Amino acid sequence: MEKSDGSCSTQLIDGDGAFNVTGIAKFITEVRLGECGLSYAVVSIMGPQSSGKSTLLNHLFGTNFREMDAFRGRSQTTKGIWLARCAGIEPCTLVMDLEGTDGRERGEDDTAFEKQSALFALAVSDIVLINMWCHDIGREQAANKPLLKTVFQVMMRLFSPRKTTLMFVIRDKTRTPLENLEPVLREDVQKIWDSVPKPHVHKETPLSEFFNVEVVALSSYEEKEEQFKEQVASLRQRFFHSIAPGGLAGDRRGVVPASGFSFSAQQIWKVIKENKDLDLPAHKVMVATVRCEEIAHEKYSSFIANEDWCHLEEAVQSGPVPGFGKKLTSIFYAFLSEYDAEATYFDEGVRSAKRQQLEEKLLQLIQPAFQSVLGHVRLGTLEKFKEVFDKALNGGEGFSLASRNCTRLCMALFDEGCADAVVEHANWDTSKVRDKLRRDIDMHIASVRTAKLSEITTHYEAKLKEALSGPVEALLDGASSETWPAIRKLLRRETEAAVSGFSGALSGFDMDEQTKDSMLQNIENYARGVVEAKAREEAGRVLIRMKDRFSTLFSHDSDSMPRVWTVNEDIRAITKTARSASLKLLSVMVVTRLNDDDNDSIENTLSVALVDSANAAVKDRSITTFDPLASSTWEEVPPSRTLITPVQCKSLWRQFKAETEYSVSQAIAAQEANKRNNNWLPPPWAIVALMVLGFNEFMTLLRNPLYLGVIFVAFLLMKALWVQLDISGEFRHGALPGLISLSSKFLPTVMNLLKRLAEEGQIPAANDPQRNHSLESKSFRNGVSTSSDTSSSTASSEVTSSESSSPSKEG
Repeated sequence: MEKSDGSCSTQLIDGDGAFNVTGIAKFITEVRLGECGLSYAVVSIMGPQSSGKSTLLNHLFGTNFREMDAFRGRSQTTKGIWLARCAGIEPCTLVMDLEGTDGRERGEDDTAFEKQSALFALAVSDIVLINMWCHDIGREQAANKPLLKTVFQVMMRLFSPRKTTLMFVIRDKTRTPLENLEPVLREDVQKIWDSVPKPHVHKETPLSEFFNVEVVALSSYEEKEEQFKEQVASLRQRFFHSIAPGGLAGDRRGVVPASGFSFSAQQIWKVIKENKDLDLPAHKVMVATVRCEEIAHEKYSSFIANEDWCHLEEAVQSGPVPGFGKKLTSIFYAFLSEYDAEATYFDEGVRSAKRQQLEEKLLQLIQPAFQSVLGHVRLGTLEKFKEVFDKALNGGEGFSLASRNCTRLCMALFDEGCADAVVEHANWDTSKVRDKLRRDIDMHIASVRTAKLSEITTHYEAKLKEALSGPVEALLDGASSETWPAIRKLLRRETEAAVSGFSGALSGFDMDEQTKDSMLQNIENYARGVVEAKAREEAGRVLIRMKDRFSTLFSHDSDSMPRVWTVNEDIRAITKTARSASLKLLSVMVVTRLNDDDNDSIENTLSVALVDSANAAVKDRSITTFDPLASSTWEEVPPSRTLITPVQCKSLWRQFKAETEYSVSQAIAAQEANKRNNNWLPPPWAIVALMVLGFNEFMTLLRNPLYLGVIFVAFLLMKALWVQLDISGEFRHGALPGLISLSSKFLPTVMNLLKRLAEEGQIPAANDPQRNHSLESKSFRNGVSTSSDTSSSTASSEVTSSESSSPSKEG
């Protein structure tokens, strides 16, 4: 690439037809062509070889194309096609210097490149300068005739040619005025146009439809250089603002934007080289497609690497981003605006289609971030709902009212969050996320509702259980005829209180009457179930209860004092009373009676079957009676109310009697023992026999009083031994154990008694009466139980006193 003051040039296509891609890329960058948009023009020049084309361009546009050295003779100086920027002309104007026609270097038969370059010039240029000699005007065999034919022939290969300005530059003008030369030239051009074969659609198309024909004349550069320069300077002025309306190329069509010029030129040359017809409209669309795709791809890549977008994308991974929609919209439309600015001059249809594709790709790129933001907004809204909902419920607000108000509030918050996150014109549907949030809220409400209802139900069930379990157990423990009426009264009172409170607690929940009635019925059923469960529990312990009641009534009197089984106690009557009370308890426990109309004859049945039948069997064992307990159900009592079946009652009663028999037998034994202990006199017949048979001995005692004293002393000794040995107590455990125990205690007791009597006898009785009294007390504390009756103590004292006074008399 060559440079000069204000201008630079490069070879666009070399002499062999190779397109210089690298050179034109550098050239476009150097002259900053991409910034021009549609505000640029392309001028090309064609004409015979060595006709001064390069010289004209250098003087007209300030370029630095290589010129022919006249001193070296006429020869080819420009090979291929060169491209340069005009210096000092606005708008940006590019000039192409084409290789000359009819050059001897290529020969007469090699006209392919000549036609290709002419077609290329017509396809890319807005103004085509046709350099021709003045003396060729009007001549049939002039050098410009093949050139014009070439131009018009290749033009037919363009399906829809651009409106190109053909400026005929007449070189080395003679004295003939231009006004005379121009009509002749235009006539020659028209003849050539008419003679060129044209497609059917353009058979009648005039020349002016495709070309604007301009004619200028310049003096000889070699002979009239100053005049030539003045004329060129005047002509140069016509190229300023050439694309403006009224300018040389003011009515041009199908302009390719400057940023696509390189690619367009390359593709046009490729089609021409392949000797294919050049469809300029399709080419224009193709160029627009490629360039718009490149621009769109560039903007897409730039968007991905954009720092602000990267920060946003990273931020949404951790939480919601305030102003996400506005920030992203700003970035999004900034890049679309850049695309619009760079692609504004390309085909509108292509530009719009590619813009839409870019927009869709960008939206597809940013949609995951948007969905993440929506997810954060949804989760945040859900947490906010849970918070305000719990706060409302804890504040005493009704459940249904709180759920409606909190749902309305949080859905409004979600809508605000969505509006803040939405990218303008994205038309993204947030309804699915909103529906998901609503479902989550509804699920949370349902779970809280279930938990609250369960909590309330559990609370009232616990209250019912506490209010019923203990009292029912106590009532069943004291089973009587009024037990079940009392239980029914208790159940009714507590159930009504619980249902009333429960109904008030349910008033805050928006539920239909059927559901509410069902829940209230469940509470009533629960209360009934508590009583039934407690009754079944107590029925499982009925045998223990029966034995406890029997033991209480049998072993204690009416004052709850332990019974002493004296001869005055009627054990049979007491046993019957205790067993009747136990049977009453059993009859109360066999079935539940929670309904007011629950009347039955179970007690009578049990009495007949267990008591009366037993007595009858004892009286007459030959009588066989019907057993009403030989069944698994009670008559007129449903199984659901049955706690103890008839068969079980019979088994329980049998077991009860067996386990209480021992207590009865023990009581009878105790009464017999008490009777024996309290009856020391012999039978009357024995007393009469003693009186008859012992009359003589009795009379002897009366005649001799000494015998009475001896008998009295012996009685006192025997009484003392009786008390100390506790003979009656020893024989309570049986005769043999009593004899064995007395035999081991008899001798030590006698020796101890004799020893104490001897000690008492050695102390004078009259010396110290107080001491005698003390010794007597001590002697009897050690020898005789203090629990003995008064007579025993007196007898023992008398025995001691007589023994103490005997030595004195003898002495």
